[in-house]
Amino acid sequence: MSEENEPPQGLEVRTYFVRERNALVARADFGEMYVDYYLHQSTLGHRPAPGPDAMLKDALAALTLHCASRPWNETTAWTIHFADPLVNLFVTGDNNRGAVVGQLFTDNVKRDGRSVFISDVLRGTGQPRRSIVELRDADVFLAVERYYEQSEQSPARLFRHGDEDFVMVSAHPDCDLAWFEALDEEAIRTIDQKEQLSLLEKRFYRWDCGCNEQRMMQVLAPTFRQEPADLFGPDEVLRMSCPRCGAWYAITREAMEAYVK
Repeated sequence: MSEENEPPQGLEVRTYFVRERNALVARADFGEMYVDYYLHQSTLGHRPAPGPDAMLKDALAALTLHCASRPWNETTAWTIHFADPLVNLFVTGDNNRGAVVGQLFTDNVKRDGRSVFISDVLRGTGQPRRSIVELRDADVFLAVERYYEQSEQSPARLFRHGDEDFVMVSAHPDCDLAWFEALDEEAIRTIDQKEQLSLLEKRFYRWDCGCNEQRMMQVLAPTFRQEPADLFGPDEVLRMSCPRCGAWYAITREAMEAYVK
């Protein structure tokens, strides 16, 4: 089978336009992505606590549905810091690659009493755009909804259609806001029966960081060129983890010297 005829890999996200309501619906079942996430955690020897683990999974789902609703040339990264429970969530999605990845931080998290949502967006070759939103609730879906309200300036709502099946509804210009605000889980379960939905597109996303030793050396190169002794110290091997997915890499001094040359 040629590459052109191979079926897309990853979970399928479908987006629909709700006629006469002027809203967009994005939906996907995240079972496949969660399996890949747990395989990755197992490879690293990580066993996250159930509470923070569930929060990261919610963040992965929300980000993926968000990405599927955005332009194809957009890359998004969210950092969500909760003060209670004290946890940092990092998730990022690349629409061009159909790749989503994330990481959970519970150790050495700054205790500042504030909960914030930080969004970094890059579209095409333009300049990155950052927005920071103060949070009120330690709930991932409510945090994303508040981000939409404050930064996207158009509301969005997230619903649990099943254990791993999630739906995001985002308002478009002239949206029927009374209908939008009245939506609940029961309305979401019957939305395809009570509303006129037009399929817009199908996108496919997979758990994929894309990190490798070469990219790690690219990150280290500026420091190595200036202060190689400070970077490695007396050691010949430097261990570093990918900031996006947590994978570990062993970088030798010899490899770094060859790379910067």
